[in-house]
Parts: sequence; structure tokens; C-alpha cells
Amino acid sequence: MGAMKTPMLRDVERLARQAGVILRMGFGRRHRIEHKSHWIDLVTETDQEAEAFLLDQIRRLFPGHAIVAEETGVHGDVTGSRWYVDPLDGTVNFAHGIPIFTVCLAFADEEGVRLGVVYDPMQDELFAAERGKGAWLNGRPIRVSETQKLADSLLITGFPYDAWTNPDNNLDHFAAFAVRTRGVRRLGSAAMDICYVAAGRADGFWELRLNPWDVAAASLIAQEAGAVVTDLSGAPIRLEGKISVVVANPAIHRQMLAVLQTHRRGQG
Repeated sequence: MGAMKTPMLRDVERLARQAGVILRMGFGRRHRIEHKSHWIDLVTETDQEAEAFLLDQIRRLFPGHAIVAEETGVHGDVTGSRWYVDPLDGTVNFAHGIPIFTVCLAFADEEGVRLGVVYDPMQDELFAAERGKGAWLNGRPIRVSETQKLADSLLITGFPYDAWTNPDNNLDHFAAFAVRTRGVRRLGSAAMDICYVAAGRADGFWELRLNPWDVAAASLIAQEAGAVVTDLSGAPIRLEGKISVVVANPAIHRQMLAVLQTHRRGQG
């Protein structure tokens, strides 16, 4: 058997844009909404349609590659060439007619994520990165902000799906940062949040218990734009299980970790 085909960044960008067309066409319609693991964890027929399209294309163009997908799980051996697919990050927004959601696609090899694309079809903003080569928004290089003080920063966060039942629900961290910063936003798409940090629109992001497909593409984009990406202890994140993450420019990252660690020690 010959060597498996390796995608180029333009391949990943093209697939994300094509899936974005499916989301744009489905936006604003009445949806068949199903609930997954929690009452606020939704899936629509558009999520499923976009994922089916992406899986079909990846299998056709890159046979033998494994896929880790939000709606249908793991396909194949994830120790080699693999894709992380989130066809619609921001389903609650989408289902309610709020135009803030993204398509997330990442390609990884034995060394980790190599290509990452996050596409916002409503704004036609495509964030992309290639490991070691930089990050771009619609083809133009992006960098994190130069904000040095937490008091001058704008942060973004989100809340876990089990917030109703799990006391570790981020509301206390939100309160801690709300009185130490210019503001804390909650947009509803973790991938978009992280890309906004990459583009310097916000200074930092944190969230608890995300999934690999939420962060695989966006974390590469952020790192290539100069962000520090870690878990809440300051260690590198691993794309497995539930992932708590802090993404920020270097100065703000240090200050965010200090607040989070002090706060979580207090809880403990």
C-alpha cells in the first residue's frame, strides 16, 4: 500500500468553506432539534448534514485517514494521520437564529495538529494556520494583542453543558475576572473565541471541559499567532477527553493563570 495523501492548507480551507455554505443555507429556518447528553446540548439536522458532507469528502480525498468528529465519534486509528471535525460550533446560537457559529477542521499527524481552519460563514471570515508557518484571517497575517495588564484586557469565556448540575461551572471564575478586567464576553463558539484572541480582538480566553474538536484547529491558529495555550495548571493541552484551556497573549496568560489557580485553590 502506498503512502497516504497529505492535505495542503488550501484543501482544508476549501472543505470548511463548502461546509459553511451548508450552514448558511440552513440558517434562519425552523430546525429539527435533538438533545444530546444534556438538555442544553443540542444538535440540528444542519449539524448532521454538514458533518456527513465533511466525512464523505475526507474519506474520498484522503482515504485511510482517521476522523474524530463531534456527532459521529471516532473513525479509524487516531495514532497516525487524523482529522478533527466540528461541523457547527455554536449550535445553540444557530438554533436560536443568532449568527455566531463556525466550522472547525484540523488535520494532525504524529507530531500533532499541522493544519487548522475555523470558518465563520456569516461574516465570511476564515481563520487558518499551518504549524510553524503562521496564522491568517482571510489570507492576511494575524497576531495576538500587546495588552500587558489584566485590568486593560477584554476576555472571552463559555460555560460547560453540565452547568445546571456540576458546581464546577465557571460562574465563579467569570465573576472573578469580571471585576479584574474591562469585560468578559460570552459569544457561544469556543473556536471563534480562541480565533478572536489570535486576531487580537480579545486578549484572553478560558473555558472548562471542552472537546478535542472544539479546540484542535483554533489552538493551532492561536499558537501560530503568538498566543500561549495551556490547561488551567499551565501545562500543554492534550487532544483527548475533556479539555480545560487558557489561551491568551503571553503577559495576560500569566495573569489569568494566577487568578484561576488562586481561585481554584480556594475552592479546593
